[in-house]
Amino acid sequence: MDIMILLILVTALWAFSFSLIGEFLAGHVDSDFAVLSRVLMASLLFLPLTRWAGVPGRLKLGIMLTGALQFGITYLCLYRSFAYLTVPEVLLFTVFTPLYVTLIDDALYRRFSPAALMAAAVATLGAAIIRYDGLSQEFLTGFLLLQLANLTFASGQVGYKHLMQAFPLPAVPAWRTFGYFFFGALVIALPSFLVFGDRSMLPVTGLQWGVLVWLGLASSGLGLFLWNRGACKVDAGTLAVMNNALVPAGLVVNLLIWNRDADLLRLLIGGAVIGFSLWLNARFHPRARLGLAT
Repeated sequence: MDIMILLILVTALWAFSFSLIGEFLAGHVDSDFAVLSRVLMASLLFLPLTRWAGVPGRLKLGIMLTGALQFGITYLCLYRSFAYLTVPEVLLFTVFTPLYVTLIDDALYRRFSPAALMAAAVATLGAAIIRYDGLSQEFLTGFLLLQLANLTFASGQVGYKHLMQAFPLPAVPAWRTFGYFFFGALVIALPSFLVFGDRSMLPVTGLQWGVLVWLGLASSGLGLFLWNRGACKVDAGTLAVMNNALVPAGLVVNLLIWNRDADLLRLLIGGAVIGFSLWLNARFHPRARLGLAT
């Protein structure tokens, strides 16, 4: 199947995931347990497929690190952000991820880009517009949690791409090593639940369990594998576009089905400012157009 079609399918899959989390899990199911259950189900899905011999130890550890970042830390922060932000705000504030992709890639090549920092500042202004009359401590906490999630998600994408370039294994399909990604996430998610988890907020309904199973097997297991494989085969500009395609797709799902009372004008103005920041990044930062492989 064409790589772009795979990325589009994953985007559609994740567009519903944000609303499922916000509507059925946030505030009802402990966030640490929700993340742990997703990691466990994705790990079990890939466990029988995992190749143990013939895979360099550094590659195993590297993939585990990307999983700890892109799945473990990212999702722990993402779920916590729903306690402070609405679903549309969470979606809009994920558009910072491509900026972090640019900055992290520059760091790996020991370069510096003031254009990316300028774009991040403009995007922050857009976020403030969306909540111009509600910049509370809770909002700032949610915003910062989500920025950490964006940063670790970007780190995982860039890191996985560079790992696959540094350790090519023509005889070993990528799905035979992706289990290490989820094993790395488990190293983060399990201790977090044991230390911070609220056992009085475990799932109690069939609907909650059904949502967790869907998110674990489809959104996490299949989705993250296809997304990272796609990230390895497209340039950074295309990857940034696909990261941002999640925002309008997710907003359409949430606003049409669950959140019809949202302040559409404020979301539109703030979202336009954030979108302008992404144009600035693409316009004045050549590597945002040329891709990671340049």
